[in-house]
Amino acid sequence: MAGHSHAANVMYRKAAVNNKRSKLWGKLARAITIAARMGGGDPSGNPRLRKALLDARSVSMPKDNIERAIKKGIGGGSDGENVEEAVYEGYGPGGVAILCDILTDNRNRTAGEVRKIFDVNGGKLGSSGCVAFLFDRKGLFVIPGDKVSEERLMEIGLEAGADDIKREGDKFEILCSPENYVAVSEALTAAGIEPEMAQVTRIPNTTVDLDLETARKVLKLMEQLDDHDDVQSVASNFKISDEAMEELAKG
Repeated sequence: MAGHSHAANVMYRKAAVNNKRSKLWGKLARAITIAARMGGGDPSGNPRLRKALLDARSVSMPKDNIERAIKKGIGGGSDGENVEEAVYEGYGPGGVAILCDILTDNRNRTAGEVRKIFDVNGGKLGSSGCVAFLFDRKGLFVIPGDKVSEERLMEIGLEAGADDIKREGDKFEILCSPENYVAVSEALTAAGIEPEMAQVTRIPNTTVDLDLETARKVLKLMEQLDDHDDVQSVASNFKISDEAMEELAKG
């Protein structure tokens, strides 16, 4: 897994979360509920809900779960949950930058719990803005290279508003603005192209190379953050070499 790929480390972390599928579905259900509560239950008029539904379907979230989440959202919040968004930033082992997108009904509680995860794993929760400038928020799609030609993918992606399309090893990566994420996703679906991965994420504009032992520590921190109920996504700017990734894969 080459470190220069935008998708490589994102996919490694996504795989770890997908192994806890019920927890992942719970997080996605919460995002759907909040989106429906804020903008209504009709995805055609609610871009945030359309994105949440795309994320849910990309990991095979059951239709019943999705429908329950939407109904909960448009029910006016009768459960009393008052959820707000936040971004927590900090540093991990080796000086890597880490940024967490949060949905919480108690900012103080979540901040304390996230701070503890950083502390026990050799990191430090920082102040607002301490690492955000190191990332650009982008829609990212990863397409198997044997599923479509580069020329065809360029035609579909650029017409839908993609910013960049390039080949990385045996895969294609498409980057777009968050505003164009739904349009690019729908264009790929219409063309019969199923991404291996699709998400709005944060792409680092500078990276930190990690040795094997530091990589183990950073990945443990990332996985514990991912495992927190209020953490919707985690981004970092680390790079791990192919050789180190092979060792990590052995456990």
